[in-house]
Amino acid sequence: MSVINVQEKFKLFSDFWSPKKIGELNGQQILLAKIKGEFIWHAHEDEDELFMIIKGSLMIEFRDKTIELNEGEMYIIPKGVEHKPIAQEEVHVLLFEPLDIKHTGNVMADVTVEAFENI
Repeated sequence: MSVINVQEKFKLFSDFWSPKKIGELNGQQILLAKIKGEFIWHAHEDEDELFMIIKGSLMIEFRDKTIELNEGEMYIIPKGVEHKPIAQEEVHVLLFEPLDIKHTGNVMADVTVEAFENI
């Protein structure tokens, strides 16, 4: 067991939309991601998804509304809710999700990551 410095972990990668695993607990994984631009519409049928903004501002579109998350804010997307993250500028986000979650939920796309890299 060791201290995890989140800011140092973000310095280890530069690719967008490709979450990196920094830890696990109780069947959950903690992921870091850098995101910029628009992701795809998707839903996670069986899993809730937590987004916590470390740096920047993230918009999340839903079919009936759009929310904005800023540094230090978090939002939990309930399972089954279709959503599309959008980042005008580079955003650093911490994600907290079940170990078996699929990156793009119910959609397979060019951006889908099959296995999250440990850093």
